[in-house]
Amino acid sequence: MRRLDSSAADFDQQLSRLLATTDEPDADIRKRVEAILADVRERGDTALLEYTNRFDQRDAASVNELVVSPDRLAAAVNTIDADLVAALQEACRRVRDYHQKQKAESWTYIDADGNELGQKVTPLDRVGVYVPGGKAAYPSSVIMNVIPAQVAGVPEIIMVVPMPGGVMNPTVLAAAHIVGVEKVIAIGGAQAVAALAYGTETVPRVDKIVGPGNIYVATAKRMVFGTVGIDMIAGPSEVLVVCDSGANPDWIAMDLFAQAEHDEHACSILVCPDAAFLDRVEHSIERLLPEMERADIIRASLAANGALIRVRDLNDAADVVNRVAPEHLELALSDPDPVLADIRHAGAIFIGHYAAESLGDYCAGPNHVLPTARSARFSSPLGVYDFQKRSSLIRCTQTSAAVLARTATVLARGEGLTAHARSAEYRLKSGST
Repeated sequence: MRRLDSSAADFDQQLSRLLATTDEPDADIRKRVEAILADVRERGDTALLEYTNRFDQRDAASVNELVVSPDRLAAAVNTIDADLVAALQEACRRVRDYHQKQKAESWTYIDADGNELGQKVTPLDRVGVYVPGGKAAYPSSVIMNVIPAQVAGVPEIIMVVPMPGGVMNPTVLAAAHIVGVEKVIAIGGAQAVAALAYGTETVPRVDKIVGPGNIYVATAKRMVFGTVGIDMIAGPSEVLVVCDSGANPDWIAMDLFAQAEHDEHACSILVCPDAAFLDRVEHSIERLLPEMERADIIRASLAANGALIRVRDLNDAADVVNRVAPEHLELALSDPDPVLADIRHAGAIFIGHYAAESLGDYCAGPNHVLPTARSARFSSPLGVYDFQKRSSLIRCTQTSAAVLARTATVLARGEGLTAHARSAEYRLKSGST
């Protein structure tokens, strides 16, 4: 891992280079995805089936064959370990409890002039959830993407997940059953995003697409945004750990590994004011890494995107955090609250020595779908609010409308919009209804 020092004259440039990764697709990928989207939009099921058979090595005769029956979902529960079933159920319970507290309700109030103003909060009609199913299969993605939509009250959720070679991770199917998904279709890639965005004979058109995927999925989501809503464009996973010398170096090393093992593009950064403790963590990394099943991936990730950063003090550490705006932030500190108060940009914050980031990935309760690539500066974790929309409410009496009209007509004429002004002025007339 590279070593940086915030007191170095070129620290800003070094940090910028470390963060200079991009998830922007190249021109060739954009061209391929654009062609797939257009083809599925034009030919529907026929194109969707062709791409699925080609890319996922399937030989289905129709898209209907790719629909996973509820019976198959239920049967998957009986094929996995009972402890795993219990863990999935407990994770669902905790995640649902947390998200229940996010649900917004409609509200109104009466202003001083007698107008009733407010918001009507309603769930989306139909949502598509993309769950990865290629190199990696993540049942936790099912839980984290489906539950907030359910809590919001979305009446129809369509889950898509690729099954390369017709093989599916039974834990993903079991998670879908446990969480209560009723429609699962074994499709993936840009073609699945196209089907959800535009609709086909078999796949209903949705209002929003959520869930992680590879560069083709992410590119397709970018391109269909506006036709449908999307959650976010997820980049490589990130963790930034701020610690003091009271932390356990083995714990910190393993927390860095936990992000690095996702893939070679993941980013793991440790920030500490104690250079000697950074040395201890580096020694722990060297000692523990050979034990890891995904050691090659971790090693490549740490070499390309990892860093041990010495800062002047914890105030300086908070400045680094806000500049990085990490997806995951661990404050592995004996007294984390003063630093927490200075944090403005982070997707999820894990407070104290015992709050490992991996707990949030699975079962703590908050959502693990988080903003990456510094987008925590302006966006938030996936939540119930992503599946609700708000309509403004304005109810006027004859008297209250007349009060508003006096202001509206002046402003409308100031903008040169005569019809707007006259529409308001009609409400000023005595006897109007």
